[in-house]
Amino acid sequence: MNELAKTYSPAEVEDKWYSYWMEHDLFKSVPDDREPYTIVIPPPNVTGILHMGHMLNNTIQDILIRRARTEGKNALWVPGTDHAAIATEAKVVAKLATEGIKKSDLTREEFLKHAWEWKEKYGGTILEQLKKLGASCDWSRTAFTMDDVRSKSVIKVFCELYRKGLIYRGKRMVNWDPKACTALSDIEVIYKEEHSKLYYLRYKIVGEDGYAIVATTRPETIMGDTAMCINPDDPKNTHLKGKHVIVPLVNREIPVIEDDYVDIEFGTGCLKVTPAHDMNDNMLGAKHNLETIDIFNDNGTISEAAGMYVGMDRFAVREQIAKDLQAAGLIEKIEDYENKVGYSERNPDTATEPRLSDQWFLKMEDISRPAHKAVMDDIIKFVPEKFKNTYNTWMTEIKDWCISRQLWWGHRIPAYYLSDGTFVVAETSEKALEEAMSMTGNSSLTLEDLHQDEDCLDTWFSSWLWPISLFNGILEPDNAELKYYYPTSTLVTGPDIIFFWVARMIIAGYEFVGDKPFKNVYFTGIVRDKIGRKMSKQFGNSPDPLQLIDTYGADGVRMGMMLAAPAGNDVLYDDKLCEQGRNFCNKIWNAFRLVKGWDVVDAEQPESASIAIKWFQARLDATMCEVKDLFDKFRLSEALMAIYRLFWDEFSSWYLEMVKLAYGSPVDKATYKATLGYFDALLRLLHPFMPFITEELWQHLQERADGESIMYAELPEIKHVGSSMVDAMNQAKEVVIGVRGVRAAKNISPRETLHLNVIGQWTGDFDAVITKLANLSGISGNAEKDAAAASFMVGTTEFNVPVTTNIDVEAELVRLNKDLDYYKGFLASVMKKLGNERFVNNAPEAVVAAERHKQHDAESKISTIESTIKALTGK
Repeated sequence: MNELAKTYSPAEVEDKWYSYWMEHDLFKSVPDDREPYTIVIPPPNVTGILHMGHMLNNTIQDILIRRARTEGKNALWVPGTDHAAIATEAKVVAKLATEGIKKSDLTREEFLKHAWEWKEKYGGTILEQLKKLGASCDWSRTAFTMDDVRSKSVIKVFCELYRKGLIYRGKRMVNWDPKACTALSDIEVIYKEEHSKLYYLRYKIVGEDGYAIVATTRPETIMGDTAMCINPDDPKNTHLKGKHVIVPLVNREIPVIEDDYVDIEFGTGCLKVTPAHDMNDNMLGAKHNLETIDIFNDNGTISEAAGMYVGMDRFAVREQIAKDLQAAGLIEKIEDYENKVGYSERNPDTATEPRLSDQWFLKMEDISRPAHKAVMDDIIKFVPEKFKNTYNTWMTEIKDWCISRQLWWGHRIPAYYLSDGTFVVAETSEKALEEAMSMTGNSSLTLEDLHQDEDCLDTWFSSWLWPISLFNGILEPDNAELKYYYPTSTLVTGPDIIFFWVARMIIAGYEFVGDKPFKNVYFTGIVRDKIGRKMSKQFGNSPDPLQLIDTYGADGVRMGMMLAAPAGNDVLYDDKLCEQGRNFCNKIWNAFRLVKGWDVVDAEQPESASIAIKWFQARLDATMCEVKDLFDKFRLSEALMAIYRLFWDEFSSWYLEMVKLAYGSPVDKATYKATLGYFDALLRLLHPFMPFITEELWQHLQERADGESIMYAELPEIKHVGSSMVDAMNQAKEVVIGVRGVRAAKNISPRETLHLNVIGQWTGDFDAVITKLANLSGISGNAEKDAAAASFMVGTTEFNVPVTTNIDVEAELVRLNKDLDYYKGFLASVMKKLGNERFVNNAPEAVVAAERHKQHDAESKISTIESTIKALTGK
């Protein structure tokens, strides 16, 4: 092993060790007799590049996987990507446009050839970026939702569900994305508050001079009106019962119908009914047997059926028709109005349109029941538990899933049509032909007589099988790998896809395997900037993750993210957190170089070192127990902080001071061996959070065999020293701090030896440590109180430090009281922050911990100053 460099260089260390891990297949897992711990990656879109949300999510997964390895488990993290039908097709269409090619100019096969070429070129980018983060996935298992195993699994599941009567085809009102020209499921529509206009339109009453007034936010849809509806109990509109009205500009006569669905209080109580372009209007149309007129083309332009504004964009029509209605005197008034407008989840700038369309649906009510019960009964544990309520609401009100999409990139629906419109569903065209022959009794049919459905399946219809299909559990049920790795251990994901993906995976698990797909679901928060805004291109507030890694190192970034990442709560990101992570790396590095630079001799161990070793073992035991409990509760941020405090506050600040000798003096073998052992233990504890620096230093602890790695070094044994050593050392620390406070107050050099008198009960167990750290000539127990000595309290015991320096008592009291006022004011400001429940609950753990440290420091200084004042005044 080469000599350790003077300064830590993350780039050199990270590239070296990731290559080492890959070269020796250290991420690989095969079934054996160990307990499995399995995570399947939420497959990122093949169109994606690494962003801060990915950084957080995958750091957490890697921490859990690496922790499982240190616990002796057979840890497997399965990677893969999602074909992302809408997003990928849009990327390919955009690329073709730069080459002067339209999708409509290509056959399906030609377009798919371009799509596969695009996927092969760009589809693996995000997985390669995850390697820079240190992701320890078993890359040999990398899957893709459209690879052979996953594709065949999807088609098999579709056919099975169809044969069970759970999949059906029907003309129903769906949410339509005019940009992608495809249907969406209900949960792929994101509703946003908008500043709109409410237009009050005049509908001429047939046979009368008056008008019925209708309030609408969408005047561009009047060409599709086929009725006006009033509430039968609305007294102000009784005069309209049984009448007909004229649609403004369109001049079509439509009936006035009655239904208690109409809200008497909204607008004028008159509702225009457009059955082809509103979910509720469609319900009224079916109930009252109304005509349906579809006035929109697939892309959101006006169709020939409208009879006017043909070919114009729907929003351009809204502006134009308002002007035309005004000119014709057919607008009563226009008001500002706040309403919710649905937008495509995949095309966030595109408002969706409700639209009647022939689509494929999956019945959800019956197959969702086991999945609903599993979460509510805690068979599957949600972390944080608050998301059970969100899950319960959606599962209680679950609707049939629109699973067809009008796209070419994706899994093509395995339905095959005959010339008369009848169809069969089968896994392959050959099986479809056999079924068609059987269904028709016509043995002379050929493949040319069948035409496969043009639509593809919703992307989520493949990813809902992910925990099963990754182990080929659909095509080969009960295979050895499925039995070993399934159910998986933990799913790490964002709460924004609890319906899209989490709920559906649970449904699929019970439907196709008869068991849950995972035991725990850890929900991450949203990464926000330090003032609380969601990171986005719009705000320009999202840093480039790879640049962060270049600047702070992967371990520094991982630590920075985790310091601010309590489960389920949003992450308030700040570069200072990554800077803190980098500083911690440097602290570890320098501490290691210090220890490895000691001269070691065969000498007797000092009493102070012997005490230090016993004390630190007790602190290590306590922290390991605390960290295990925190991991069991998925409180990873707190677990990191516990290890951070152990290393920074206890090991570096106290232990090393207790065991090291004067500059240039050698250390005894027993102390050196114990110190290296503690370094080993600390590196193992830290490894899941900071894999690169811990591997580098662990390899430098001693010679290692080729292929040996810290990731398989199990956690150190808890020796159960007990808490009494910790309690005693805490008191000793206060004494040392008290003596140092006296030095500071009296301007006494740390090199000047002092004596300490103890007034009251004192065990003296840690006197050797106190003498060393406080630079004392000795400690006298049961001493007489010296009124001229500087004094301080630890608990109920008083300590005197005789001071020979001549001082101006009055001037010293003025200075001390000034300092006392300052620290009391400082403490008050800190306590105000810590008394703010919102700050304590929402601020990053590191920030809260820093404030508590300020509190402790201020209280200690106040106590020291007050003791000194008391000693000087005798009061």
